[in-house]
Amino acid sequence: MTKTFYSNGKLLITGEYLVLDGAKAFALPTKKGQNLIVEDGKNNEISWKSYDFDGSIWFEDTLLFSDIVKEVQTENESVKSTLTTILHEAFKLNPDFILNSNGYTITTELGFPKSWGLGTSSTLINNIAQWLQIDAFTLLKNSFGGSGYDIACAQNDAPIVYHLEKGNPIVEKVRFNPDFTDNIYFIYLNKKQSSKSAIAAYNMNKKNNLPSTIAINDVITSEVLNATTIQSFAAAIQKHEIQMSIILETQTIKESLFPDFNGVIKSLGAWGGDFVMAIATENPTDYFVLKGYNTVIPYDEMILS
Repeated sequence: MTKTFYSNGKLLITGEYLVLDGAKAFALPTKKGQNLIVEDGKNNEISWKSYDFDGSIWFEDTLLFSDIVKEVQTENESVKSTLTTILHEAFKLNPDFILNSNGYTITTELGFPKSWGLGTSSTLINNIAQWLQIDAFTLLKNSFGGSGYDIACAQNDAPIVYHLEKGNPIVEKVRFNPDFTDNIYFIYLNKKQSSKSAIAAYNMNKKNNLPSTIAINDVITSEVLNATTIQSFAAAIQKHEIQMSIILETQTIKESLFPDFNGVIKSLGAWGGDFVMAIATENPTDYFVLKGYNTVIPYDEMILS
């Protein structure tokens, strides 16, 4: 029997880093996501194959049931080790998928390039959770870590505001369909940023007055959601970027890479890589291509609506 599961990718618009400490984050699910295809196998093992968006295989290996069942303790951060850890934590939540099976053949298919940082890990974790009928937020917490906003995007086909309340995920679907989405573009910075290392840097630099910082973030997030004009939206986005620049003690992406851009630019998710969002009155594709950034995607092509 073949079973197929699907999860959405994600982009975090506000609340990066601060969402880990309870701030409200505005996030958007993307049109592209990831499939997980599960078929019966044999030999008490999982034959695993992962395809990138272009059909190339980016990971292929065999995972033994015995390795999944035993406690995984290793400093090795290879794909196989990470995947085994995720499946081990899944086994602890639902052991039947190992104890009552002879094996599996599993295929994953990305709808976006793996390097884009749109949620290769979160879509995988949510797909595994769907397959095994376990809680995806718990699986994320026990394996990969993070706030969980990306899991919420994987599960929802609409914009969300997400926050943690006493460590528990709170997901609110919101309306965001302003008439200025034609002025919003997403640009890939030609490198993937490590979420783990970025979070570690944030934890070292975050300030003592976190409650007031979070309160400011939540006000800005509300301003972003309630903006009725491109000018008010851009002003709120710029305010957020300045706030995070102060917290992270880092230049904004516009200051460091695009100081002559006629518009507003905001980092999305981990600063320094993956995608940025540009707000401009005219199509900025030529500007970014001249700078060496060839992936410029309009809002309506990127975001699930």
